[in-house]
Amino acid sequence: MRIGHGFDAHRFCEGTHITIGGVRIDHDRGLEAHSDGDVLIHAICDAILGAAGLGDIGRHFPDSDDQYRGIDSRVLLRRVRDAVAARGLRVSNLDATVVAQAPRMGPHIQEMCANLAQEMGVAQDRVNVKATTTERMGYTGRGEGIAAHAVVLLVAI
Repeated sequence: MRIGHGFDAHRFCEGTHITIGGVRIDHDRGLEAHSDGDVLIHAICDAILGAAGLGDIGRHFPDSDDQYRGIDSRVLLRRVRDAVAARGLRVSNLDATVVAQAPRMGPHIQEMCANLAQEMGVAQDRVNVKATTTERMGYTGRGEGIAAHAVVLLVAI
């Protein structure tokens, strides 16, 4: 067994929606990013890569490379899944937390879990996503951005 932790954060910018866990959520702002800005999937990718000893998302998908501009983060997650499979590992389970004052994540969590389970190739009951605010403290509480934490367990195939 190998355990990995991932973290990501993106600041808000002009826009009409955000994408979290592969779910498009209407919002009065977007997230500033080279890709689609999906902080949850980015944190999960970092957790998986870390557990496998493969560095981080920036090493594999650098923001200096235009092929990743605007890319759907679900594509990145599939590539990470395949990279760890090539090392004889697979995700056993995921526990993640989205930190956001707004928009509300609760109505979208079930769809996020379904998306993530599909992309990682695991049963949906092995994927847990939670959401919290910071009671208006810090950059997420002031509505400056959104963050996510993820912990994964990898096991041998």
